[in-house]
Amino acid sequence: MNQSGCIICRTRALVEFFALDAVPVHCNIQWETREAACAAPVGDLHLVFCTECGHIYNQAFDPALVEYSQKYENSLHFSPFFEAYAQELARALVGRHGLAGKQILEIGCGKGEFLNFICGLAGSRGVGFDPSYVAESGDRESHCAVRFVPEFYSRHHQDFEPDLVICRQVLEHLPAPLELLGDIREAAIEKEARPVVFFEVPNVLFTLRDGGIWDLIYEHISYFSPASLRGMFQQAGFDVSSVEEVYGGQFLQIEARPQAEPAPPPKADNHRLAGLVNAFATTFHERVERWRSRLEVLRREGKRAVLWGAGSKGVTFLNTFRDLCPADYAVDLNPRKHGRFLPGCGVEIVAPESVRDLKPDLILIANPLYQNEIRGAVAELGVAAEFEVI
Repeated sequence: MNQSGCIICRTRALVEFFALDAVPVHCNIQWETREAACAAPVGDLHLVFCTECGHIYNQAFDPALVEYSQKYENSLHFSPFFEAYAQELARALVGRHGLAGKQILEIGCGKGEFLNFICGLAGSRGVGFDPSYVAESGDRESHCAVRFVPEFYSRHHQDFEPDLVICRQVLEHLPAPLELLGDIREAAIEKEARPVVFFEVPNVLFTLRDGGIWDLIYEHISYFSPASLRGMFQQAGFDVSSVEEVYGGQFLQIEARPQAEPAPPPKADNHRLAGLVNAFATTFHERVERWRSRLEVLRREGKRAVLWGAGSKGVTFLNTFRDLCPADYAVDLNPRKHGRFLPGCGVEIVAPESVRDLKPDLILIANPLYQNEIRGAVAELGVAAEFEVI
């Protein structure tokens, strides 16, 4: 990473406040064998806080370690809870911006679920960019007016004039997020257009304020707060209309439009965020020690546990306590993960139906938002188990 200054404002007002070494480089690449998973590449997290603009990022990030390809699998759309959230978001965007018959560009479209849905809902044309995109047998049929490009979006892809640009859960992965915003703005200004730009990113306040420590992963270079996200968009030449915390406070959503003449962003007030940053190392280690004590008790009692949720939160949790083997298996609704193994810890991913045969004493829930969904699924399987959110 650039060591000369903040990756957003370029000042040297950086304070390192947290370090975690040898974490899996990819939480969302699953491996074919346990041996390969245990030998998955690792990297270091050295989080710094810019006291000038409020940005938080991993200064130890090495882009040479990261690969986004068709091996990358992080779709959440198999969850009814998440699917309902995504569909409601699509309806809100269509209604708010009158997208019927318009053109939609999605950057980082994954396997295309959201773009297909919103274009079908609005009768819109769409283009999605993502190097991990692959059309697989059994996937829902693509909307006829949607095409996918299995590449990263760049300024070279300017033949499509969107009315709405969508980018969800991507910006935090980029070593230079301002470059993507610059490409989007440049394309719009050249065409004398002002498309609505909608971005969604993880909310660092959920990690710092609400104790969501399992969201610390190598894939995420940047950790945005509402103020730092707004400031970055303003610096990149966008007129920001809204920034909101959503999804139980776990996500941030921002809407903006490119400006022909960018205005300098106002100076950020980072006092409250600085307080959370200063307390975080203590918060992290206290929570880890509480869970270590809890897992040691479960181990002594001989209780068998599985973890429900083979995504980023689950990977971070299982690798934090690899020495205690906190779960025999990881359960996930995404069938593309079944029979594969999680990086680092080497835990096998199984389908929900497997819980019937595994008969665990305890089901650890990776994300509190899915509690009701998981409890309902387990009840339908006729399994009696205790539940606990990690």
